[in-house]
Amino acid sequence: MGENRSFWENEELKLEERQYEATWPGGQKAVDRLAKKDKRPVRDLIQELIDPGTQYFELSMLAGFGMDYPGVPDVPCGGIVTGIGKIHGNWTMILGNDSRVKAGTYFPITLKKHMRAQAIADQCGLNCVYIADSGGAFLPMQIDVFPDDQHFGSLFYNMAKMSAKGLKQVTLSTGGNTAGGAYIVFMACESIMIDKQSFSFLGGPPLVKMALGEEISAEDLGGAKVHTEVSGGADHLCQDQSEAVARVRDILSLERPQTLNLHQYQEQEPVVEKDAIYDHMPMSVSQMIDARSIIQCIADGSVFQEYKANYAPGRGDNILTGKIRIKGLPVGVIASNKVGIIFYEAARKATEFIVRCSQEKIPLLFLQNAPGFMVGSDSEHMGIGKYGSDMVRAVSCAQVPKIQMVIGADNGAANYGMCGRAYKPHFLFSTMRARTSVMSGKSAGGVLLSIEEGKRKRTGTPMAEEEKEAFRQKMIDKYDGEAHPFYCGARLLTDRVLKFSEIRDWLAMGFEVSMLKPVGDPSFGNFRF
Repeated sequence: MGENRSFWENEELKLEERQYEATWPGGQKAVDRLAKKDKRPVRDLIQELIDPGTQYFELSMLAGFGMDYPGVPDVPCGGIVTGIGKIHGNWTMILGNDSRVKAGTYFPITLKKHMRAQAIADQCGLNCVYIADSGGAFLPMQIDVFPDDQHFGSLFYNMAKMSAKGLKQVTLSTGGNTAGGAYIVFMACESIMIDKQSFSFLGGPPLVKMALGEEISAEDLGGAKVHTEVSGGADHLCQDQSEAVARVRDILSLERPQTLNLHQYQEQEPVVEKDAIYDHMPMSVSQMIDARSIIQCIADGSVFQEYKANYAPGRGDNILTGKIRIKGLPVGVIASNKVGIIFYEAARKATEFIVRCSQEKIPLLFLQNAPGFMVGSDSEHMGIGKYGSDMVRAVSCAQVPKIQMVIGADNGAANYGMCGRAYKPHFLFSTMRARTSVMSGKSAGGVLLSIEEGKRKRTGTPMAEEEKEAFRQKMIDKYDGEAHPFYCGARLLTDRVLKFSEIRDWLAMGFEVSMLKPVGDPSFGNFRF
């Protein structure tokens, strides 16, 4: 067990290094350049914005690495900081452009990350604060960021729709906001600008000169005083960043206190040793896992009220179902167990439990470590397709909040049945043990090699043994590389790659935030029981 712990602690050091890269683009020189303009890094402003002594739960820190856009191999942290923190006791979505990354311009991954944060805010009913300092769209990729749905215009569409629902949109401009980016100021419910630091215009001075022949400074064209005293496009004028942050807090100080739509008990710490979870996570993703031991590490009092514990031994127990409390909040758990392959009995049990939790309006946690549904004639004849589709239907239609926590293999249709991204979980977290892909590298190597061998045989050029091994290894490297949490995190297939020691705190936050909106009544389609 000690080997497991040391292995994962070393893997998490790699995660820390990548997160550090995300928070320090350009190094100290970039911070010094900001200071010369009386500006601070956006994370400093966020820490000043949230309630003292509280945590900012930053999302998607691995976004943008290795994207290899034209002339820009990395976009650290996607060029934007997003996360959830408390302002006057209310959970709030806070988004801030990082001007140290290509002047805060929007790449495709920046847009995706911005809109993912808005989607969480909309789904959970959170007010939004935007710390705006952006050069607008990354022009060399305009066709990929400007004209389509889920491109630049969708940012402002989302602001308008959330505002119409009563979710306040507050913008603090700490720099330039040009072209479409200007709407982040103008479309806010209330916006703050800083004298001689904030600018907002649909066309900047160079464009104005080219179009009209008019020569004008940025300050006179769209500075803070212009928009707070003349155009009325902004609402509050501040003299520096600290005053502006205080004004945001003041604006949100009269918001209605949030209420939890779930009963909550007294919190209890797990009774197992702190960080014991490291010992229970096998180094190999294909190795068996004891899900009960994992659950004990995150549950209040390490108590797991298991459902159908004795059903179909050896097959039905490849998924565990039951209830726990996380920091006092009751949660239904569907957990991959052993090697995680989903037999039809396990799918039936999971479906039944999802429906029960939906009736009771209890949120669901999916602990994912499943390489897929069981294949073969026996499984097909016993109805794995039918019962697997029932599980997918239950996950799709469950009206309660859902969180997926990937702790291992995450392959094939098991990704669907265990509430992957397509099934709209309120949050999707993963760990350094997570491997998300259509199949494992080993399986892909075998399947694709057989296809390639068939093609080569038909053309009269059969593969030599060394060619077979080279092809197989190439496919293994490709699939395993694309399944890695760094690769998936860079493309925003997860909301946060967590250390094992962080799981309990992040799940507690996720379920609390997810239960701020009332839960509707259950409604399911036609099952094939």
